Amino acid sequence: MTRDEVASAEPYPSPAPGSDPLARARARMEETGQWHPRQSMGRRWSIGCVALEITQRCNLDCTLCYLSDHSEAVRDIPLEEVFRRIDLIRDHYGADTDVQVTGGDPTLRDRAELVAIVRRVRERGMRPSLFTNGIKATRDLLTELCEAGLVDVAFHVDLTQERKGYDSEFALNAVREEYIGRTRGLPLSVFFNTTAFDGNFHEIPGVAAFFVRYADVVRVASFQLQADTGRGTVRARRNPITIATVADAIRTGAGAPINFDTPIAGHADCNRYAMTLVANGRVHDLYGEDEALATILHATAGVQFDRQHRGRATVALARRLAERPGATLRLLPWAARRLWAMRRDLIAARGRAHKLSFFLHDFMDAEHLDCERIGACVFMVATADGPVSMCLHNAKRDAFILKPLATQEGGWWDPLSGAITAEPVAPEPVLTRKNARGRRRLEINHARREPAE
Repeated sequence: MTRDEVASAEPYPSPAPGSDPLARARARMEETGQWHPRQSMGRRWSIGCVALEITQRCNLDCTLCYLSDHSEAVRDIPLEEVFRRIDLIRDHYGADTDVQVTGGDPTLRDRAELVAIVRRVRERGMRPSLFTNGIKATRDLLTELCEAGLVDVAFHVDLTQERKGYDSEFALNAVREEYIGRTRGLPLSVFFNTTAFDGNFHEIPGVAAFFVRYADVVRVASFQLQADTGRGTVRARRNPITIATVADAIRTGAGAPINFDTPIAGHADCNRYAMTLVANGRVHDLYGEDEALATILHATAGVQFDRQHRGRATVALARRLAERPGATLRLLPWAARRLWAMRRDLIAARGRAHKLSFFLHDFMDAEHLDCERIGACVFMVATADGPVSMCLHNAKRDAFILKPLATQEGGWWDPLSGAITAEPVAPEPVLTRKNARGRRRLEINHARREPAE
């Protein structure tokens, strides 16, 4: 996409009343050439997830931050606007949509408001997830959020965050273990996000091995590839960090020939997904066979699996397969092969196995957006005017976060001051050492020849 195309791009308009979200999703996949028997978008769900950014503030300054130069200067959008965006998400994608309550770091928002936001998402029939660096995500807060309806918590931990006292991903495992301890026993599906970049690529096998060791708690290990976007100080990749090379690194750490090419979510150049079972500390690829996966996707279309209670998810699967005897018969040989391959580990583990999924996201550079990939995007951001692709949102974030917002009582909310004005006021953000982050903070410090605060 050219700069003019990026600048003129708008969020998706409100759908026609009564239109089918799944049908619209399938149409997008067909238009972009991504529709096939192993495609989840438009078959299992109408969107992968929608990010609901409830603050632009963060208590870290990541070297690969996707926020913009002016994010830290922006006030938290009013709670009524957050609620309105939740309703917009529901209108666009229907019930059972996964909503990422994120930011910035959402735990910096007023605690009572954060709880109310999670509750509102759940009351609207959608699944709220908390995406956080974990610093303020205490056990007490997570417990209260669970009571409000939180389904998932995703902790972002990696070297790009430059946490003091941690000089390697191996050292950061202490932080990961602490976060796992906070969630153990809570009705939460636990994710971890790791940015794969030049500074930690050689440690990805060790990170993957860590998640295998804690597969009794960790359900998803997501690896996001370095992208040249946002305000971070690290830009283009120097090393060959691709979906293929990161997948190889994960296979090395997991000690198993995991197949990342079977299921597809959205555009094949953007995402790869693999589901494994861990028994007796060993990893077994669950899918691996195209025909079997296609049968599973067709048979379970429309079924929403409970990520908080594994037993309920198993029961839901069994019920659906009982309703599809033909599909069940076709899957029996595949299931027998999987069980036979796992037999020794299942015996050693007394029949216990833990599901661990690996997700790879290759987000696009801000200056190299592809129209087809944007059209097939499964990761959206909720804006005041509707959902927009996450990569596109990051490329023109200021256009969204600096826009004055109409209030229910009349008037306009100013994103820089938080004041209500009679007419929309064009924002004029001023960067200082206090609100600048990433590259701009370094520039300001250099210009003043003073050390960073």
